[in-house]
Amino acid sequence: MSHLKNFFRRIFRGEEGQTLSEYALILVLVAIVVIIALTALGVNITAILQSIANTLGGAI
Repeated sequence: MSHLKNFFRRIFRGEEGQTLSEYALILVLVAIVVIIALTALGVNITAILQSIANTLGGAI
């Protein structure tokens, strides 16, 4: 248990914690962009994925 405590202390302290926070922020921003893009595409994404599935299905 103490190993886990020490791990989290190292992560949230100093520059390592800042780097982790920056990566988490970037990941959240990318996820938001992906959600917005998928929402904007709406029904078109279904047709695109179906086309890809048909192409891959024919290749096998």
